[in-house]
Amino acid sequence: MQITIQAEQQKNKETASLQGTSNSIKDDVEKNGDSQQRTIASPAARKMAREKGLNLNLVSTNDPLGRIRIQDVSSYQPEKTSNHSTAKIEKMNQQVNNSEAASKPIIREHMSRRRQIIAKRLVEVQQTAAMLTTFNEVDMTAILELRKRRKDKFFEEHDVRLGFMSFFTKAAVAALKKYPYINAEIQGDELLIKKFYDIGIAVAAEEGLVVPVVKEADRKSFAEIELDILHLAEKAKMNKLALSDLQGGTFTITNGGVFGSLLSTPILNGPQVGILGMHKIQLRPVAIDKERMENRSMMYVALSYDHRIVDGKEAVSFLSKIKELLEDPETLLLEG
Repeated sequence: MQITIQAEQQKNKETASLQGTSNSIKDDVEKNGDSQQRTIASPAARKMAREKGLNLNLVSTNDPLGRIRIQDVSSYQPEKTSNHSTAKIEKMNQQVNNSEAASKPIIREHMSRRRQIIAKRLVEVQQTAAMLTTFNEVDMTAILELRKRRKDKFFEEHDVRLGFMSFFTKAAVAALKKYPYINAEIQGDELLIKKFYDIGIAVAAEEGLVVPVVKEADRKSFAEIELDILHLAEKAKMNKLALSDLQGGTFTITNGGVFGSLLSTPILNGPQVGILGMHKIQLRPVAIDKERMENRSMMYVALSYDHRIVDGKEAVSFLSKIKELLEDPETLLLEG
């Protein structure tokens, strides 16, 4: 009889222990929400996790019930677990994104070979060059007046319109002659300073941006530059540019103004170390002197350069020279 009572007492203790464990787990679930969303852990494990500043959701366990024990927290290795967890989270995010995308209309297009090359080169430039941009603004009033007076006669004589690109090309050549390091490139541990002036002109083609080159721009007249740009732009639109049309540029000019851009930061066209950005011409109030204000046709210009070769003083001086030449076209004719 005594043995029977002892057996029943032992059985009751085991039952109470199991019920206590079950209730503890239940409490954890009730406190933390859905058991699939929050981790179940013993009080001792939670205390140690708080002391160590650990997230219990990142701690793995071998417990059959999925309950995290104190030994699981003490043996937790943040670096390995974190990497595993990050990969798991990325995978879950990808699955969520794919699930959302599947329920919405999308078009998946293969990147053209040209677009892949453009993307690769742009990333390479930003990763290898110490690129920096400086800005200035140019009063375009004098050039606009000159074009207005000369455009008809210019077209009659040369069968091409007098645009802005020839002015900027001539100004760039004159400034490059004065600041030769902007017309250079890095080759290993040497600087290659070029004494020729092949100016790349960025052109928007259907498959992406291309930069055909106006060869020997320093030896060409305004009309020859305009004709070269016109022919290169037509070839770009018809996808007929030859490799020779794209090679050998020493400096690049890009004109976002044709699309309405007011200000931008152009990306270098490697291995070149300088690119000049043109922008939209806009009427803005300008102080002529202490007493007078006038609405003037102004353009912001930007020079992105490789700081490994070009110092800030040289870059700012270069852009100031561009401004000086464009605001006085007669000087541009002499120096360009």
